[in-house]
Amino acid sequence: MSIIELKHGAGGPAMRLLIDSVFASGGSPEQRKMDDGAVIPFGDTSIVLTTDSHVITPLFFPGGDIGRLAVAGTVNDLAVMGATSVLGLSCAVIIEEGLDRQVLERVQRSIDATCAEAGVRIVTGDTKVMRRGELDGLIINTTGVGCTSRPVTDAGLRPGDRIIVSGSIGDHGMAVMASRDGMALDDELRSDVAPIGKMVAAALAVGEVVAMKDPTRGGLAGALCEMAQKAGVGIVIDASRVPVGAAVVGAAELYGIDPLHVANEGKVVFGVAAADADGVLGALRADPLAGQAAIIGEAVIDRPGEVVLDTGFGRRLLRELDGEPLPRIC
Repeated sequence: MSIIELKHGAGGPAMRLLIDSVFASGGSPEQRKMDDGAVIPFGDTSIVLTTDSHVITPLFFPGGDIGRLAVAGTVNDLAVMGATSVLGLSCAVIIEEGLDRQVLERVQRSIDATCAEAGVRIVTGDTKVMRRGELDGLIINTTGVGCTSRPVTDAGLRPGDRIIVSGSIGDHGMAVMASRDGMALDDELRSDVAPIGKMVAAALAVGEVVAMKDPTRGGLAGALCEMAQKAGVGIVIDASRVPVGAAVVGAAELYGIDPLHVANEGKVVFGVAAADADGVLGALRADPLAGQAAIIGEAVIDRPGEVVLDTGFGRRLLRELDGEPLPRIC
């Protein structure tokens, strides 16, 4: 008998197989694409629709909390589809009986502040309360609707395109894990969770961005592998150019985890036409959220569907993990 495991919700191959074989087996073409959102043509523009459920332990962590995560996560899924103009969000809250009301009020204040930061509004919602023990504190589902005249997917890479990451990787996952375990590095590690719409809009305004993805579950490695597979190209990454903070490196070594597989919540992976890469990089670095943006590699004809990591001492394939090394982080 086949049963559902944690890996089936981890954003990797096991989850995609579950979606393809169960949820999307009779679904729409948009659902089977497994993009960060669905693009719906509407007159001279396109509507982008996305939804996400947010579960995290602990509810509050260095740099953020479940409320900030819920708003930023959905706004960011719209942004990487090219929909930096957000029409509105829904917010459904499922609460465990016994949760301290002050916790809920603190989360709501964070939701309000993040909406203001992103320039978006929550226009509808829902509230449910489950009996004690039936839920782990709090779950938030947010759905977002945006519009764009220039939809972008994660499948548009072409040989020669440059790969840009908007900043240091692994901050969110390692900050949450360290907070969960009470590591002494807590003060140095902070989640990168933030709305990225303005940053993405700046990049789109100056160059030909052919593909985008936010490297959340599965980290940078998972995002790159999925982009390569969908586009049918190879990707070569220069490991020395990938920005990683010293605190993340230290925590990852303690846990025995590769930062390339650790989730981010305020970063974007861009595929950009070679002629426009420097211009897009400059626009990104002008944004406070992307001061460490870097060109880290390029798409190639060889090894279609695979990602090669050049370490300077040799090359190896960079593969997705089948499961999530850090569960309940988004």
